[in-house]
Amino acid sequence: MLRTVICDLAHLRLNPAAVCVTQVREKGHLSRPRLRNPYWFTRQQRSQTDDLVTGENRSFIKEVVHDTYGVPALIKGVQTYEQKQLIKTTEAPSTDAALWTPNVRRCGLIARKIGQYPLWLKNGERVRTTLLQVVDNHVIKYIPPEEYRPAQRPKMPHLNRFGCVVVGAESTNPALLTKEYCGIFKDSGVMPTKNLARFIVSPQAALAPGTPLNVGHFRVGDFVDVRGKTVDHGFQGVVKRHGFKGMPASHGVTKTHRRPGNIGGGGEKGRVWPGTKMPGHMGNRWRIIKGLRIWRINTKYNVMWVQGSAVPGSTNGLVYIYDTILPLRRPKDAPPFPTLYETENEDVPEDIWYDQVHNFKDDTITYKPE
Repeated sequence: MLRTVICDLAHLRLNPAAVCVTQVREKGHLSRPRLRNPYWFTRQQRSQTDDLVTGENRSFIKEVVHDTYGVPALIKGVQTYEQKQLIKTTEAPSTDAALWTPNVRRCGLIARKIGQYPLWLKNGERVRTTLLQVVDNHVIKYIPPEEYRPAQRPKMPHLNRFGCVVVGAESTNPALLTKEYCGIFKDSGVMPTKNLARFIVSPQAALAPGTPLNVGHFRVGDFVDVRGKTVDHGFQGVVKRHGFKGMPASHGVTKTHRRPGNIGGGGEKGRVWPGTKMPGHMGNRWRIIKGLRIWRINTKYNVMWVQGSAVPGSTNGLVYIYDTILPLRRPKDAPPFPTLYETENEDVPEDIWYDQVHNFKDDTITYKPE
């Protein structure tokens, strides 16, 4: 056996090209689900212990929170806090379309997948759509390119040319969070949020801390990419995980109805090839679905209708929305850049429909007098 190992090592040394290629079916790496955040993440929730706080002190803490961040309010269908006195966003800058180019990366949004709903086009075609609600998004921080050094480097070229925008969603009571986590929001003027996301942006698309982000960041008819975590199904067999047909229910089949069958050949290839479809953990992976058209937008509740019903994630799950990277579906003209700044006196329509979508609120049958 030792002689065989020495011969194999000598063969590899003489022929280095023999170890350069490894055939892997379906994928090039093992993507295992991550059950916890990396160790360098700041701890979010503190231990809920009885600190012998009296009822009067609890009410006093609640009054301080309300005086600092405002009273609880229902804004665009989302339970949050009134933060008008904390938003440090300056006046909307003058729109300069010359700053936008098709290669500019804008900031994205954090939304929740709230369900599916069909729409009909004017030619009678039925379209399946998914409803995504933008939930109380605010800019927390902007990191310029010279300071952006991520712990895990994203797989994108020329990363040193881009900055990073940290966006928070869904405000929560700061008394439930740790002191270190609340320190992230110290200079932004925004109430601490439950969810944070980082978006890589171009320097000319930078946003000031405290800027609110709404569904008007995108336009009807544009294409977006949606990233979400698939539903966690746990350990599953090959029939459910990979769609195997299985063996017959009778005619001599014994205890192999839902088994994978043969997983490898003999001879020189007497092993199991990496990437072979076998039972294992199903779901709980990050997936991106690209090139989804926005058919309808509701500005009252910050909801958008996007193409298809294959948006990853379960109902009420978090998703991240970006401008699409598909070259043939990028916008031809400038979108709201760097974002849409809403004013109180601006009259915005509640529902915005794509021109090919049939609006059931319009009159479809007209009668002419005889």
